[in-house]
Amino acid sequence: MNDGARQNAWEISEPHFSASTPLEQQLRFALRYAVLAPSNHNTQPWRFIVDGETVQLCADRMRALPVVDPFDRELLMSCGAALFNFRVALCRLGLAYAITLFPSEADPDIVAQIRVSRDGPRDPQLHDLFDALTARVTTRAPFEDQPVPVALQRKLGDACDDEGAIACCVEQKPARDALAQLIADADHAQFADPRFRRELASWIHPQRRDDGMPAYGTAVGALLDFAAPLVTLAVRVFDAGTGQAATHQRLVDGSPLMVGIATMRDDREAWLAAGQALERMLLVAASAGLTASYLNQPIEVAPLRERLRTLLRTDAVPQLLLRVGRGPRVNHSPRRPLADVVT
Repeated sequence: MNDGARQNAWEISEPHFSASTPLEQQLRFALRYAVLAPSNHNTQPWRFIVDGETVQLCADRMRALPVVDPFDRELLMSCGAALFNFRVALCRLGLAYAITLFPSEADPDIVAQIRVSRDGPRDPQLHDLFDALTARVTTRAPFEDQPVPVALQRKLGDACDDEGAIACCVEQKPARDALAQLIADADHAQFADPRFRRELASWIHPQRRDDGMPAYGTAVGALLDFAAPLVTLAVRVFDAGTGQAATHQRLVDGSPLMVGIATMRDDREAWLAAGQALERMLLVAASAGLTASYLNQPIEVAPLRERLRTLLRTDAVPQLLLRVGRGPRVNHSPRRPLADVVT
């Protein structure tokens, strides 16, 4: 598949479906939006099974990250984000739905069963987020030096609350300084592990076409050079394309707002809720011209997670950490062909 074809996943023309259009055809169209959800390393760890009026969302454990995500916590959050996108698309099409989470104890890979109908209650707030589905993008470049208005921060918090999660906004410089130091500590811990560097290198390899982060493939050689200084390898903060780590100060200056997403529990249902909250918040942000990127390192390094909870000033369990602001326009990440993920 060439580069233009891969980008076409984001260029979707909304058709007009009549009352006689088969429901299964509409569901497959809605799934084109579901697969635009974000995922760690752009692994896209989901599969969908369409059976008449029912869609099953399944976790694709073959696309797991056993080093950075050994319990599949972030994998399930990615599935939650895809589920939320699907909900938004269904609302736009005028379809109602009923969702059962983890419907089969015998098959834990079935994350959700969505039964769709033409009649039933709909959420008008989801309808309003539809245009943001193709506008949302992850920006790893520094953001503009302007604060995120308090009213908009409140909307981001409300978006998380609507999905059963908690948003912790951090904008004061001393607190951002402390978070930047925690992120640096986590980076050093992760990059000291050759297994982590091999796993990351496999997902940023330039030969990847439909997934991963091939734009950062220039860093593969450095990642696999285990004698290289660690400071040159922190490719996940921002400016990853240069292969150089951002300094603590540049991280703070380039991140006017940091947002932690937390849940009161730390189980598979909570991880799925965090993923839906993440995507709802990102779509609200995109609707306001904001973008985000991820700083999950302190959560992925278990001993630092409690320090992050203290810095976020929450009694809940941190699940995600992001930087939010106004950034330059960048290309979308590639997506796998729909035929590869929909049965």
